[in-house]
Amino acid sequence: MSEIKKLPKREEVAVKDTWDLTKVFATDEEWEKAFEELTKLIEQSATFQGTLEKGADALVLAIHHMEVVNRKLETLYCYASMKSDEDTTNSKYQSMSSRAGSIFANAQESLAWFEPEILSIPDEVLQDFFAENEELAFYKHFIEQITGKREHILPAEQEGLLAGVAEIFSGAGETFSILNNADLQFPVVKNDEGEDVQLSHGVFGQLLESRNREVRKSAFEGMYQVYDQFQHTLASTLSFNVKGDNTQAKIRHYSSAREKALSQNHVPESVYDTLVEVVNEHLPLLHRYVALRKKAMKVEELHTYDLYTPLIEDDSLKYTYEQAKEKALLALAPLGEEYLSHVKEAFDDRWIDVVENQGKRSGAYSGGSYDMSPYILMNWHDSLDQLYTLVHEMGHSIHSYFTRNNQPFIYGDYSIFLAEIASTTNENILTEHLLATEKDPKVRAYILNHYLDGFKGTVFRQTQFAEFEHFIHTQDAAGNPLTSDMLNEYYGDLNARYYGEHLTKDAQIALEWARIPHFYYNYYVFQYSTGFAAASALSQKIVHGTEKELNQYLDYLKAGSSDYPIEVMKRAGVDMTRKDYLVEAFKVFEQRLNELEEILEEID
Repeated sequence: MSEIKKLPKREEVAVKDTWDLTKVFATDEEWEKAFEELTKLIEQSATFQGTLEKGADALVLAIHHMEVVNRKLETLYCYASMKSDEDTTNSKYQSMSSRAGSIFANAQESLAWFEPEILSIPDEVLQDFFAENEELAFYKHFIEQITGKREHILPAEQEGLLAGVAEIFSGAGETFSILNNADLQFPVVKNDEGEDVQLSHGVFGQLLESRNREVRKSAFEGMYQVYDQFQHTLASTLSFNVKGDNTQAKIRHYSSAREKALSQNHVPESVYDTLVEVVNEHLPLLHRYVALRKKAMKVEELHTYDLYTPLIEDDSLKYTYEQAKEKALLALAPLGEEYLSHVKEAFDDRWIDVVENQGKRSGAYSGGSYDMSPYILMNWHDSLDQLYTLVHEMGHSIHSYFTRNNQPFIYGDYSIFLAEIASTTNENILTEHLLATEKDPKVRAYILNHYLDGFKGTVFRQTQFAEFEHFIHTQDAAGNPLTSDMLNEYYGDLNARYYGEHLTKDAQIALEWARIPHFYYNYYVFQYSTGFAAASALSQKIVHGTEKELNQYLDYLKAGSSDYPIEVMKRAGVDMTRKDYLVEAFKVFEQRLNELEEILEEID
């Protein structure tokens, strides 16, 4: 009997392949000390309550205190969360992460009076305050973001109550995360070499790219067999998460959870509706690509597990982590020396946690706080896809670096709406680089296939997710229970509409909603789609444009939250209130689909 191939334990991973969190807290004892200090700071918050109307100087002092609390809180929370992500089965860091969540709630409760008190000051008095105190004038945009929400801010006592129960609203998502990353036990399946491997989220993605159809099918069926067993539990966690979103929207006098979520970034709901409308208009392009895949794979029935394997076999485009680092530096060269210097810093100073280990959080992300390096979590396996993931997350991290080093803490973050643009701009620049340097038809076909799969997975798939997310929120708001049967039926039909008649309607895919963590993020996923389309426009300006256009892009990376995101993007050269940028992205998709169809005909 062959030995089962298992993931390494955390302590077995080479230090060079781990992120260096000792730069944040040298020891866990230092974290405990910081926790105690923050607890005392939070207790002092009450001394500032009732002072804001006394004058500009008093208001500045209160803002400074709030900044200190939130700045320390961010670092404390991020460290604990990231340590827990290293191994989600580690009870010590589970406890630290939970305590960090609790002190986060305490801090928000202790400062809950701030926004209602700001709103109690008449606008004309605030304008006088700005004129009196030059430092307060610097916080004008910050304060205007609060006064712009007047009708949604509750009296101080009610704000305090809401802040005190914040953990309850996030409970369903946290339960899903632990279940999905730590407690679900996936079966042992065969890999390409015929070895027994323990199925995990990371391994699942690898096996779906296998050239061996039986390997893909076995992984697909094995994964969804587990979710089928827990579908009622997962429907419950998702339902309660949606109820939390809808309840909070109602309490704050929003017409819907979507309005509340998008208003945080001052994004009109029409941007969401326009995305869904334009993507649905272009679904025939996706159907055409699915038909091409079916023809190229020479199968009578195309199944969901056939959607991810490359149409062209080319091992030359598999990258080790070391090779990927070199390629990333070459590809991102159009972004300039300043940008590249910080990419090199990320590689050299251990910002990146590279390999998958037992219990490690699945997927990839860029994280950290204002006073931390913008760390990256990955679960590396050698592939072109992982190279794309690396430059994607690097886009987030360098965006964070530029923002934090060019903006003060109060504006030292950026909205979710802007976040995905920087990361997918990097992906598009990588595609431009590969297509500019690779002339062999087979290699070009591989790159085009990868680009089209990426577009499918980002623009089409994430918009599909956005439609599903809006459906479950509106159904709950209408009083309809989100049972697993109802979720399965809607999701299965939605998936069939998106992929068209050339894809066999596998029963398992109706359960896909059960394993998607982003459905717990409250109207997050649509921004992957809008971000990719905006990035398509920006990458063209960077690669083929002028130094002025590059500088406009770098200014966007440095803007943080100093202005509303729609306005930041307009200054970068993309107006996301119009549908033009989406239509242009689909033109690029169609051009590259045309080329792939032609190449496959030639090399068949």
